[in-house]
Amino acid sequence: MRENVLQRALVILAVTLASLYVMLIGWRAPRLEDFKSFDQIKKNVATNIKLGLDLKGGSHLVMQVMVDEALKKMCDDNAEKAKAILENIGISVKEARSLSATQLAVTVNDAGRIAEARDKVLEDFGKSEWNATISGDTLTFTLSERVAQEYRRRAVEQAMLIIENRINAFGVAEPTLQRYGAEQSHQILLQLPGVDDPERVKKTLVLESNLELRPVDGTYRTYATLEEAKSAVGVRTDVEALPLDEREEDEATDEDGNPLPRRNRQPKPDAPTAYMVVSKTPVVVGRDLRDAFAASGTVDGDGDYRIIFKLKDEAAKKFGEWTGKNIGKGLAIVLNGRIKSAPTIRGQIRETGEITGNFTKASAEDLALVLRSGALPARIVYLEERTVGPSLGADSIRQGVAASIAGLVFILMFMVVYYRLSGVNAIISLILNLVMLLAAMAMFGAVLTLPGIAGVILTIGMAVDSNVLIFERIREELRAGKAVINAVELGFDKAFITILDTHVTTVVSSLILFVFGTGPIRGFAVTLLAGLLANIFTATFVSKTMFGYVLSRSERPTALSI
Repeated sequence: MRENVLQRALVILAVTLASLYVMLIGWRAPRLEDFKSFDQIKKNVATNIKLGLDLKGGSHLVMQVMVDEALKKMCDDNAEKAKAILENIGISVKEARSLSATQLAVTVNDAGRIAEARDKVLEDFGKSEWNATISGDTLTFTLSERVAQEYRRRAVEQAMLIIENRINAFGVAEPTLQRYGAEQSHQILLQLPGVDDPERVKKTLVLESNLELRPVDGTYRTYATLEEAKSAVGVRTDVEALPLDEREEDEATDEDGNPLPRRNRQPKPDAPTAYMVVSKTPVVVGRDLRDAFAASGTVDGDGDYRIIFKLKDEAAKKFGEWTGKNIGKGLAIVLNGRIKSAPTIRGQIRETGEITGNFTKASAEDLALVLRSGALPARIVYLEERTVGPSLGADSIRQGVAASIAGLVFILMFMVVYYRLSGVNAIISLILNLVMLLAAMAMFGAVLTLPGIAGVILTIGMAVDSNVLIFERIREELRAGKAVINAVELGFDKAFITILDTHVTTVVSSLILFVFGTGPIRGFAVTLLAGLLANIFTATFVSKTMFGYVLSRSERPTALSI
């Protein structure tokens, strides 16, 4: 029996040390300064166990996706698409434009072929999705309400996916991101625990990332005014005039006459915006990007921050073919409707390019993040913003910990008074249970929330309940005249099935809460789930080992303090 107790004790020691290590150190090598003071130990625990918004503080944001803007953009694209379809079959188009978020109109020059034009466009658009009406030489296409609602739902889902990608890059611990309010409101709830710079996160969330690489038209010249640029465009529909991003001072030197890096030059306050005529058809768009990242230093060594982008294989092949055929011509890098730069193509470019401009380190990193995550399907506006201060979280922690300690002390006193020395057995098992629970949260990066503290308190109750079941079973066997060793064995064996049954049903409930619940509910489920799994180990294995140690000290034990 002694050998069996020793083996079990070594297992318990190993589990306890591993739990303490994960809780106090984490997944790194220990350092001497980790234990230099009690405050440092508390700091280590706080670092390894992440706190939720209600405990740590942070931002609570309610956003609305302007889904009709996504529909309007889709109608704009379809108007151009309808024009291309009809011109490919020889039907001249006078005008193609969107009328609203769900309607577009196409006017043809030959009214005699209007029915043919309708059938051809509907064949491509889908007769089940679009309805067409004819009025003279004009076709009006209307998107069905069923399909429009589906587009709106997809726009919200896509926006949530992109927001999640952008938030994850900031390293926010367990952000809450979910639909908010009625489905027709198209609102999103976002909670960011412990963000260092909430304003930067907010700006990055709504930052646009419509990147296009467009051929520069004609002579590569710039125009001082929009009117001059439009005059150069004339009646052409394949090109448009776009503004250049910034114009810098001509004299950009320091006191010694050395050129300043572009990031240190300032645009003239009264400098007029310049314009350039570029093609409407891009060679590459944002969805063709495979990766994008910020880098410092440019080819001329002036130290500017810039953005390096890499294209997907298919887009790289297309881009390489186009640049190979257009060496010596201009290529405008258009970001959100403004030309960031318009370099001349010196040689064939395949998968890698760069965007230069007056970028700071933060702005370059933010824009690269936005380009990687993709463009939002529609604009996002903030409807509600609340900030939870860390002082409120500290109050919640103090009150929650105080409630936990008060409950724990009361339970421990009851166990010692009612079960005598066997109550000490329950106390040790309960403390180890809490250590394993905190270690599990640190190991899996779970977030402790205020409902999570409630889960911890409930775990304490479940752990005590398990010990009560075992102790009462042992008492029954002792009253029946069984020997002490046999009574302990039978007590654990008979109580184990009941303990396992109650824990399995509660674990299943916790899993359902975790899968289908929202942030606070999931926090409760995580702590309860971890505590229950730890309790199965402590209430049966650890507690039985301690009884075995006490009984092994005597050849024929005749009494048990229970």
